[in-house]
Amino acid sequence: MAQGHRQRLRERFLNYGLESFIDEEIVEVLLALGTPRKDCKGPARDLIGYFGSLAAILEAESEELQKIKGVGPNNIFALKFIHEVARRFLRQQLTSRPQIRSASDMTDYLCHALSFKDREVFVAVFLDPQNAVIDLEELFMGTANVTAVYPREVMRRALLKNATSLIFAHNHPSGSLEPSLADKEITEKLVRAAGVLDIQVLDHIIIGGPGSYFSFAEQGLIGPSRT
Repeated sequence: MAQGHRQRLRERFLNYGLESFIDEEIVEVLLALGTPRKDCKGPARDLIGYFGSLAAILEAESEELQKIKGVGPNNIFALKFIHEVARRFLRQQLTSRPQIRSASDMTDYLCHALSFKDREVFVAVFLDPQNAVIDLEELFMGTANVTAVYPREVMRRALLKNATSLIFAHNHPSGSLEPSLADKEITEKLVRAAGVLDIQVLDHIIIGGPGSYFSFAEQGLIGPSRT
């Protein structure tokens, strides 16, 4: 019975793509990659019930995942592996762009990397004179509502990368897109510090959740006229 059900899922994917699947079915297929002879429908349903979404499951800690009956190390390996494959794909897609033109060029990767973090993470993107990505790094990690960002360390990394411009990003685990006073203050400090080194800050992006972001540049809060 399980094999016939699984074969139908495979055929549906090949014929209609992932859009034809609900999250529970996607989780079921991923779990089955780790335990191919086991019926994974029940554990998939329980994971969705406990965590609420596919994205939350993929970001969950291994210890939390193992609280669900029927989810073992092999299943967790499959979940974590596919998540990291997707992250690497989006990162390589971003770094292979000939030019970053706007915040929307960055958001697929940033939303995937940051949306479901339970602590704030600050990311710096280093760009060359053509605004192509040299590298990007997660530089600082904080609590659920604040991250300590050190401009001196950011600029040290920028000089080591020979960056001529920068884009910053961080997440709000609360889901809020409204920049806090601290967000605005650290952005101003980073812009001033970069200006001393003749490095331009192009944007600061706040990730609130899957597909949702706030761009300082798009809102006119950062850019050539503000530096």
